[in-house]
This record gives sequence, structure tokens and C-alpha cells, in this order.
Amino acid sequence: MDKQLFQYLQEFLTPRRKELFEKILNERTRHITVVAEDVYQMHNASAVMRSCEVFGVQDMHVIEKRFSKRVDKEIAMGAQKWVNLYSYKSSQECINKLRADGYQIVATTPHNDSQYLHDFDVTKKSAFFFGQEKYGLSEEILEQADSYLKIPMHGFTESLNISVSAAIVLQTLVTKMREAGIDWHLSEDEKLEIEMEWTKKSIKSIDQIIERYYQDQKKINL
Repeated sequence: MDKQLFQYLQEFLTPRRKELFEKILNERTRHITVVAEDVYQMHNASAVMRSCEVFGVQDMHVIEKRFSKRVDKEIAMGAQKWVNLYSYKSSQECINKLRADGYQIVATTPHNDSQYLHDFDVTKKSAFFFGQEKYGLSEEILEQADSYLKIPMHGFTESLNISVSAAIVLQTLVTKMREAGIDWHLSEDEKLEIEMEWTKKSIKSIDQIIERYYQDQKKINL
């Protein structure tokens, strides 16, 4: 990352915005991440992203085997500016990437040998997979999962809407994570990289400003 450019762009932000960025970045985590597999309803995927932002989860992953997603900005309520979204064309591609990044694969399902939400061990980096509204997660993910998780329910219905499930899971496990005495924070390099992206998204005509900056730098170095 061009740190000189970062310092230059910071001059376009108000002190209040810079303080807010620092405060929120100190609360962000990649210890927990969320994956939505082939969610048909666009507003559900957008609502999950909103929950990620609200509870301080920096990354969301979307598997788009059949349904191509576009973030519904009205439902995401600006969360798309602050959460990193990663897309995959297959479940296996997503699993491989997350395993390489040190995550255990956790399938959310009311079936199988699932453990209850309040019993989940939050000390391991975990990627929580949520399935399609009607059919749930694919067999491909269920077969490769390291762990299974379910929300306690006491009625006739055995499942919840994906956006509701994700909100419950994140609220519960992020709270447990913060109380567990583990290092769940972003690294300083991660904070700097994310703050650079947030800074760019906060400045109007950013492409022209960056282009002018490099033109000025070139003249200085001549």
C-alpha cells in the first residue's frame, strides 16, 4: 500500500471521521466470518451483510453457483461500504480459501449432530456457512464441515430465515468471543489496508484525486 497516498487522502477527511474509523477498526474482527451459499433472495444476502457490519465482522463470503447477487443497498443500509464481500463460483473454492486462511468450516443446520449455539467454542477461527432459504446447505458443505451448529428452538418450525439466523448467531458468538480472552482483533496491517479502502469510499471524485496526486508526484520527481 502506498502510505504516502494514504496520508495525502487522510487530509480530505474530517477529524471526526478519522476518529470514527479508528474506533470502529479497533472493534473489527476476522476471527469470525460468514458464508452465504446460493441464497436466492437478494434482500436476505444484503440483510446478512448488514448484520456482519453491525456486529463487527469484517468479511462476508457469497457462493454464487446458480444465483448471481447484487447487494440491495436499501437493505444493506450502507454496510456494503464497510464490509469486504468475496464471491465464489463453487462451494469447494470457498471452502479451500477459508481453510487456507486458517478457518474451521462450521455448517449451520438443525440436523446432523449439531451443537447448540450457546455451547460453541469460540476460541478457533470459524467460518459459519448459511444455506439457501428452502433447502439449506448443500451436501458438499455438510460432508466437509468440521462442526455443526444449531439455534435452540422450541416451536413447531425447525428453521429460521437466513438473515434472522445469521443475526442470532453473530450476536451470540461475537459476544462470547469478546469475553473469551482471545486475540480477535485485526492486525495493524489489516487495519491500515481497510482504512485506506474506507478513506477512498468517503471521498468524492476519488479517482480524479488519486490521478492528480500521482501526476504531482511525477513532476516532483523529475
